[in-house]
Amino acid sequence: MKSPIYLDHHATTPVDPRVKEAMAPYDSEDFGNASSSSHVFGWRAQAAIDMARESLAAAIGAREPSEIVFTSGTTESDNLALLGTARGSREKRHIITTAIEHPAVLETSRALEADGFDLTVLPVDGTGLVDPDAVAAAITDRTLWVSVGAANSEVGTVEPLAAIGEICRERDVLFHTDAAQAIGKIPVEVQDCRVDLLSMCAHKLYGPKGIGLLYIRKRRPRIQIRPLMFGGGQEARRRPGTLPVPLIVGFAKAVEICVAERDAEARRLRELRELLWQRLSGELGDLIMNGHSERRLPGNLSISFPGVSADQLITALPDVALSAGSACASGSPEPSHVLKALGLSDELARSTLRFGLGRSNDAEQIGHVADRLIEVIRGLRGEPDSRHPANIASPGGARS
Repeated sequence: MKSPIYLDHHATTPVDPRVKEAMAPYDSEDFGNASSSSHVFGWRAQAAIDMARESLAAAIGAREPSEIVFTSGTTESDNLALLGTARGSREKRHIITTAIEHPAVLETSRALEADGFDLTVLPVDGTGLVDPDAVAAAITDRTLWVSVGAANSEVGTVEPLAAIGEICRERDVLFHTDAAQAIGKIPVEVQDCRVDLLSMCAHKLYGPKGIGLLYIRKRRPRIQIRPLMFGGGQEARRRPGTLPVPLIVGFAKAVEICVAERDAEARRLRELRELLWQRLSGELGDLIMNGHSERRLPGNLSISFPGVSADQLITALPDVALSAGSACASGSPEPSHVLKALGLSDELARSTLRFGLGRSNDAEQIGHVADRLIEVIRGLRGEPDSRHPANIASPGGARS
């Protein structure tokens, strides 16, 4: 078995070779600055950006390519959406989000609260779902925006965006979604979901790191966003700076591939996820699957292993890339805020692993990972391994 095995595709993904091929010319012969409008090198760069913007707009159902603003990634897009709209609002000083949002949304919301905004953080149910009725009840005539992630990065739960978006549209409230984990994995179209602002990036879907976008609905009425940075006229003065042409081209190519292959890949990943869950739950018994059983990302599996810490498992399995939660919160000593919001105890939250399946994984790898986990967990619990009684793993992962 080739190692290590990568099962952390929610943290990031490798760049697809087809994406690398599309990017390559813009690092060499077509290296121009798109802002250089006086010669052919700049024209070619601008043409590549225009094509990418059109492709990305079509992929999410935007009406116009000009509704796409390029950024450095989802975190910047979240900040631009939430801070940019807030800075332009004098009368509406109330904002709403949920307890399971990415730190880029939660910390930005709390920063606005510190600046005088009223903040409502909605709870979720035990599966991670936001209740649209709770959103409706929280909205007041002072509410500026509601921000709900399309799909949770830890437990994979897919939120009812269309229902929430319809409520926000009826109440004249902006609706923002962080869709970094959802685009390319499940259908997300801004018109269907009534989304006004959408954040996403390339590196979660086999594209390059360092590039993202913010969709800003343009019509009825035009959304006013104040920039966070200054110093150039790029992106209609909403996000200044020289545009990274190779990254933008790679971004568009990655999304194009993901959308084209989405349904087939989703079926394949669901089968692998079910294989892993059946193997582990069948052999170990008392496991807990976190998140919604049906409304979840195809490649996501979050499991709590009672009596065993996630750190022990990660240490004992150096040949498998796993995560105990979001990569953006991996340095925190506190248990996952997402798992706590779902009602898990601190002990169970610290016993949880997130499996992020992706293109590089196959049934053989999943079988190997299941075998290793079963062996290690039985060793940590002091249980006999009925399959290989002479090969029980010690807590450090060595064979006794």
